Amino acid sequence: MASASLSNPATITANINSIPMLNGTNFKDWKGKLLVNLGCMELDYALRQEQPSPLTAESTPGEKLDFERWDRSNRMSLMIMQQCIPEAFRGTESEEITKAKDFLDAIEKRFARNDKAEMTSLLASLMSMK
Repeated sequence: MASASLSNPATITANINSIPMLNGTNFKDWKGKLLVNLGCMELDYALRQEQPSPLTAESTPGEKLDFERWDRSNRMSLMIMQQCIPEAFRGTESEEITKAKDFLDAIEKRFARNDKAEMTSLLASLMSMK
């Protein structure tokens, strides 16, 4: 369970505001700060663990607690990630993706392509310089 200081609204707001807005050139910095903040707020559980099996009438209290922990982590992580990404970058897939880990993977794939293209362009211009 999160400590009292980490659940303080002012602390949560400060943590979220310390995550830079993703702008297309800062993906590594954005992801690093996002993961640190989610970890400090104890919201990275859904990024580290697979989704538990759906609850049934026979689910044990431990299974219910585990599912609730994963579900809260997933919902909060998705909200925080979407808050730190301009709407133009979200794309239509963000509305269809319901797991924080899948959303982060989709964003990473999008920007990994951009990083490779940008790196290729940078290397080509460096090689052509005299």
